[in-house]
Amino acid sequence: MAGYAMEIPELIQTASINHNPDPAHDINPATAASEKQPVVASPDSDTNSIASDLVDESRFIRPVHRRQNLPPLPDLRFEQSYLASIKDAQTWGRVAWITTRDQVLLPLIQGTVWTLALSGWRFWNRSASLSGHTLGSRIRRWWYEVNNWHLPQLGTTRSPGLASQMEDEFLKSYATQFANAGSS
Repeated sequence: MAGYAMEIPELIQTASINHNPDPAHDINPATAASEKQPVVASPDSDTNSIASDLVDESRFIRPVHRRQNLPPLPDLRFEQSYLASIKDAQTWGRVAWITTRDQVLLPLIQGTVWTLALSGWRFWNRSASLSGHTLGSRIRRWWYEVNNWHLPQLGTTRSPGLASQMEDEFLKSYATQFANAGSS
């Protein structure tokens, strides 16, 4: 059973590999960034015409020494990380659990926690901007007092009369808009 669980991902991976690449189609074309040539200061420059006591050799442009062999780029393809996570799975159920966990549950939990954190920060920051005891809040209150500005109200501005008034307005407009809906 364990062999069958690994055969399907291996089959998908080997089917996507191009075993006979064509250099005309499968290799990226050369660009200006393909070859890096460091700056070389030529010996016959214009500095020969300037007096030697005015020329500061420490300010010359010198070639940058670069490593010739860079380390290989890590393989960040989805297939490689997926195959690495299911390599020890023994059953189909284990493969399904790993796939569901990595592709559904963890992104869902991460998004939920991030959204809750941002919502909590906005809620806390909204009320702490003027009523807090931090240095920034004290400076803001001092600035409002110096300029004779009124501090904004921290409480809500809900009015029970406003809600009933808006409901009456909505019902009136609804009744006038659809008064002759059935007649033709």
